[in-house]
Amino acid sequence: MSVSLNTISENAQRLGMRLQESFSEHTRELTIAKGSSSLYLEPDDKGKNLRKQLDSSSDREKLDAMKRLVALISKGRNVSEYFAQVVKNVASQNLEIRKLVYIYLLRYAEHEPDLALLSINTFQKDLTDSNPLIRAMALRVLSGIKVPMIGSIVVLAIKKCGADMSPYVRKAAALAIPKCYDLDTTHLPALIDIISALLRDRSPLSIGSVAVAFEAVCPTRLDMLHQQYRRLCRILVDVDEWGQIDLLNLLLRYARTMLPRPIEEELDVDVKFLLSSAEPLFQSRNPAVVLAVTRVFYYAGPPSYHSRTVQPMLRLLHTSKEVERVVVAYVLAVARKAPNLFSPFYSQFLLRTDNLRQVKQDKIRVLVLLANSDTHQPILREFIDYADDPDDEVVSDAIRAIGKCAQLIPECTQQCLTALITMIKSQSDAVVSGAVVVLKYLVQAQLSASSSSFAAVAAAAQQSPLTIISHLARRIDDIRHAQARACALWLVGQYSASNDPSAGPEGIVEWAPDVLRKSAKGFSAEPPMVKLQIISLAAKLLVLCPTDHTLSLISGYVFSLAKYDLNYDVRDRARMMTSLLSGLGLSEAVTRKDPDQEDRGGVILRREQVRLVLFDGKVGVVDSEVDQDLNVGLGSLGMITNRPMHGDYTLPDWLERGVEPSLRDTEDDTPAPPPPTAFSSSQFPSRPKGVASPVVLTPAGGSPSGGSKGQYTDLDKFYEEEEEEDGSDGDDPEGEEESTEDVSEEGEEDSESDEPQGHR
Repeated sequence: MSVSLNTISENAQRLGMRLQESFSEHTRELTIAKGSSSLYLEPDDKGKNLRKQLDSSSDREKLDAMKRLVALISKGRNVSEYFAQVVKNVASQNLEIRKLVYIYLLRYAEHEPDLALLSINTFQKDLTDSNPLIRAMALRVLSGIKVPMIGSIVVLAIKKCGADMSPYVRKAAALAIPKCYDLDTTHLPALIDIISALLRDRSPLSIGSVAVAFEAVCPTRLDMLHQQYRRLCRILVDVDEWGQIDLLNLLLRYARTMLPRPIEEELDVDVKFLLSSAEPLFQSRNPAVVLAVTRVFYYAGPPSYHSRTVQPMLRLLHTSKEVERVVVAYVLAVARKAPNLFSPFYSQFLLRTDNLRQVKQDKIRVLVLLANSDTHQPILREFIDYADDPDDEVVSDAIRAIGKCAQLIPECTQQCLTALITMIKSQSDAVVSGAVVVLKYLVQAQLSASSSSFAAVAAAAQQSPLTIISHLARRIDDIRHAQARACALWLVGQYSASNDPSAGPEGIVEWAPDVLRKSAKGFSAEPPMVKLQIISLAAKLLVLCPTDHTLSLISGYVFSLAKYDLNYDVRDRARMMTSLLSGLGLSEAVTRKDPDQEDRGGVILRREQVRLVLFDGKVGVVDSEVDQDLNVGLGSLGMITNRPMHGDYTLPDWLERGVEPSLRDTEDDTPAPPPPTAFSSSQFPSRPKGVASPVVLTPAGGSPSGGSKGQYTDLDKFYEEEEEEDGSDGDDPEGEEESTEDVSEEGEEDSESDEPQGHR
């Protein structure tokens, strides 16, 4: 009894130890996962533990080591020293270990090409594995090893996987084609043959990757798509989301190259088929797919189809901030050509406080394009409110938008000018400078086209150019921004001529000399941009009134300060103006020269000539804020960044007539014959090859090939022959019994069952 108790006690103790070990083993993964962020990245005696784990016979140890290595790779650490130990695990039976080994090999195979070649046989063996995931993974790693000497092996592997029964493996084969082409371009003919075979693939899963391979390897071989064009349009809705984008771009390029230009009255059948096949994708949950369809409709459809892109793009505006930025750029590009499409929906583009700066600027440009006689009032009020934005760049864009509204829509000119003049009184330098710059442009535009509707409305609103300039002149001390002060001084000098002698000095408006006095007083502290305009103002006033002694003294003071200025542009401008004014007979204070300076001689201009140079020798009015058209299309990166980007390309222009439509005809396009509606001989099609011989009916005692009756090919002829015999042998009381005979054994019973009872 005591022995049995001891045995039970020992067994219980052993069982407890086993349970404890099992519990510790199963909870180890939870412990690793909890502290994985620090465990995988901690040093372990210079990698001795990692090598020991990689050489271990336990899959758990190997998996732990591979997780450590991949974590170190993600942190930018160089762990290529473990390459030899990792390669030995490439044939592991554990799928998780093999995945991590493949990731490691893709990272370091290029640095260790000799060791990487040791695993080629394993990858080739995995290409025949029963698991399609293993086959696709093996091809992915094999094509990712950047060793040129294995190019032929990679081509053979791609060709084999391109004919695989699994569409997932065929997709991996298509994605491996660009990698192989980058590795060695001499394999181009073989790769084109593989792409041509993959284009005939009926699976929607792989066709998107085939489009990627086509664009990367042979983008100009659009003739390969003739027979596949219509089928690709049919399966477009079944392709995966990102594959739809690549396939839409490919079909669009084919349409622009091979199909005739779309015309409203005669829209080509294949163009219409592409549009109708792509239209359901407007409902896609992927914003990139919706924008790709928009690109197809914009570049392949006639103008009547463009309106179908409006609602899908408006739906994307509220998806996310990142998507909104891209969509607004798309809307801006479309609105430049057709603003009427989005004019009824201008409220969708009003600024929000949480918008990004670029989004705000693009929305302001969109609203300017959408402003018309019906929507300009609310849009203009929005622009005035945006002048209080905390971002100075947004403020500047909003004020320029007000000026554009005044120029484009005469009905709101008075409101725009009033708002701009009011902004000059603002305490913000950005608001004042923006308003002055816009007023300068409007004044130039008004005076250069005095007969325009803008000038007429401005005159009716009592906002003449001189009135606007006088407002600026009286507030010259409040304008502190350098560009704004320079603009105001230029306007004062350019339009200071007057025909009223009682207003001020002869030929000059009354407020112009006072502006010169205030500017000369602080000349030394002004920025170079402002100093240049002060010198020009002094010269212009002297040309208008060379006899005024006060103007001569102030101008001479300005020229003396500028002559010794630190900025060479200012010094050059002062010397140029002094030389121009030397022929006007001015006082010595203006024209005095250094005693050591020699007389250069040359032509001396008269007053009228100098006035022509200073006032009329100007370029035309140029709006420097016009949106620059970079000639980039929808879908290009340059449309987002507003600068040319590498990789952006323009679509080819349409052909006038396109290629022959019969090149795209296939057996799938042949309509199926309608089903028969009655049992008649005219509806039986001809017997195709390989089908059993038809039933042959002969009279009793005859033969299919001989006799006086001949061969019967259908029931109608058989009945006609029977009726003739009945009419000729009507006196025979017994009659002649007839039977049916089927030459083929399979149709014998059917012919006897179908025989009419009245003729037995």
